[in-house]
Amino acid sequence: MLNVFALANGRLVQEEIDNPEALARALPVWVDLESPSPMEKGWITARFGLTIPDDIVDDDLEESARFYEEDNGELHIRSDFLIDDDVAPRNVRVAFILKDGVLFSVHGEDLPVFRLLRLRARRIPALIGDAKDVLLKLYDADAEYSADALEGIYDSLERVSARVLTQDVDDRAAGAALSAIAKEEDLNGRIRRNVMDTRRAVSFMMRSRMLNAEQFEEARQILRDIDSLDSHTAFLFDKINFLMDATVGFININQNKIIKIFSVASVALLPPTLIASIYGMNFKHMPELDQAWGYPFAVALMVASVAAPFIYFRRKGWLR
Repeated sequence: MLNVFALANGRLVQEEIDNPEALARALPVWVDLESPSPMEKGWITARFGLTIPDDIVDDDLEESARFYEEDNGELHIRSDFLIDDDVAPRNVRVAFILKDGVLFSVHGEDLPVFRLLRLRARRIPALIGDAKDVLLKLYDADAEYSADALEGIYDSLERVSARVLTQDVDDRAAGAALSAIAKEEDLNGRIRRNVMDTRRAVSFMMRSRMLNAEQFEEARQILRDIDSLDSHTAFLFDKINFLMDATVGFININQNKIIKIFSVASVALLPPTLIASIYGMNFKHMPELDQAWGYPFAVALMVASVAAPFIYFRRKGWLR
């Protein structure tokens, strides 16, 4: 099923197409293809004369392969869009083709940015004027969606910060904090990649001279928004690194406490070991061997040699 969008009374009207006859009657400005079947691609070819290759959403990162214009006037743009999923955040590749005043978008799954634009276009009259407006509004919504995701990252880091910096952190809590920090770092990196890709796409549209004066100014505003997002992602990376270092530092402190206890115990047990070794020697002339108080004396001496270092270490504060 194809999602076809046409302009009616200044609003973007959606129609779901499930046969070539309905597509032939449509006058769209935007045709959205989500995981299109070969049959649906055939409908597009018959109606618009556009051939959609199977590898149109490949992972080629070369700019020459992602942004170019055909000799026949077709404009091709491949962009990444963010899905801020709690389970698996990811970037989804979308292929755009602008041909004869119609925008074609091809992607593998439904995207929040596309849903947001469809909702706005139904509610706000005159938001969309042509296919180029659709593309610009998608990039504008993508920047806004990325900004919302960055705010979510900041809120999550604030919760981690409250756990790590305002209470004693054991190894279990530190492990949970590291997991949360790593998740937010991954999402922040994906957002930065996403806004970088959006900047490249919008810059290409501006260089191609396809935009009118009003659209050109809107594209410049999108780039300014992206610049502010870049600085915010840099700030979040710094905060993530600080929390990561702080959490790892608490883990090291906890480990050092354990090592310190073992070290103190080893040092405290050295004197009784020495005493026991002395009285374990098999020399003939050892005065205490023939005395009745010899054994209690040796045991008491060993106990005292253990107690004395512990008392000393405790007064120094080394056992805390």
